[in-house]
Amino acid sequence: MEFFLNKLKHLLSSAGVSETVADWTSILLLVFAILVIIFVLDFIIRTIIRVTFSKIAKRSKTKFDDIMIMHQVPRNLAHIFPLIVAYKCIPSIFFEHARWQFSLEKLIIVIGIIFTVWGLRSVLGSVKDFFKSVERLKDKPIDSYIQVIMIFVWLTAVFATFAALSGISFWEFMAGLGTVSAVVILVFKDTILGFVASIQVSVNDMVRIGDWITFQKYGADGDVIEINLATVKVRNFDHTITTIPTYALISDSFKNWRGMTESNGRRIKRSLNIRMSSVRHLTNEDLKKLSKIDLIQEYLSKKVEDITAYNSSYQVDKSLLINGRNLTNIGVFRKYIESYIEKHSAINKDLMVMARQLQPDENGLPIEIYAFSNDKRWQNYEYIIADIFDHIIASASTFDLEIYERKF
Repeated sequence: MEFFLNKLKHLLSSAGVSETVADWTSILLLVFAILVIIFVLDFIIRTIIRVTFSKIAKRSKTKFDDIMIMHQVPRNLAHIFPLIVAYKCIPSIFFEHARWQFSLEKLIIVIGIIFTVWGLRSVLGSVKDFFKSVERLKDKPIDSYIQVIMIFVWLTAVFATFAALSGISFWEFMAGLGTVSAVVILVFKDTILGFVASIQVSVNDMVRIGDWITFQKYGADGDVIEINLATVKVRNFDHTITTIPTYALISDSFKNWRGMTESNGRRIKRSLNIRMSSVRHLTNEDLKKLSKIDLIQEYLSKKVEDITAYNSSYQVDKSLLINGRNLTNIGVFRKYIESYIEKHSAINKDLMVMARQLQPDENGLPIEIYAFSNDKRWQNYEYIIADIFDHIIASASTFDLEIYERKF
């Protein structure tokens, strides 16, 4: 390189050009020639790498190489080789101009750091997309880990740039940062909290992408669509997006409905209130009427037989209904509800089915239905509940019971 530079200087000087002009003209001509060579070299290397990757991608069964091509990894990596050539050529061109040599070497180092970061960014983007295409990793917070790695990559690049420009070695520069570590921790407090939270969320399997969560503090009620380093995005059922800090998942309480969606049924737990003044013992006429109901016909027959035998054995005076053992309209109604639910086609019979009384209060006597629907889809689930309660509310009058309604 020095030979060509001196040859150009000699030719220009022989043509009557001053020494200074000849010096810089020869340098600029040589720089232009090197730039042309670098661009041609960049094109050739980029083409070779791209073609090689394309051939490998066609033959390979994995999608990773295809994803790397999509993220232009070969192209970004190809830029590094011409920079190395440029860096090696600078001392040979500017050997008589130390200041320019120093400045240009620093500039190429900075450009090399930027291209390296750009290449790592495309590689990590490829890794992220590949992991998301793997079935068992789709619901993992891959974005969080990639973001953490990119933060360290960018921080390292920034520190390396400062170290290169200041002339201090990278490790000496990093050692000096220990004095400002408190400031760094303060600036990146949310990032650090998010990183720790992301690890705990992943390790403890608290939330996955696609989970339905309810987070009342942040007004979130919907499906998790993204888990990042700092935030978790939830698409609510009204199609709005709620953003939750990642560390809130470990510091606050929220409800994850995954257990319900993975189970064999969705729980029905709803009650209706009976006016307590309508509760009474059943007379023989009532029993005769209610025994025509198919679902409780066998039950009533057996209960009446047992109660009659008991009252006879103890010679109970049945001139008053309160004496001895008796059936009540609410007790028979509760049995009817239970039998109706057990026969319902949308109820999972392998899980608990129960109709029970709750604590009476000023709103009446609650009768609660506790069961599990086979269909867990929200719309169908609500339809099943409505179908059950439509029937039960309409049936209450058959048992001479009144549904409580508060009157204002």
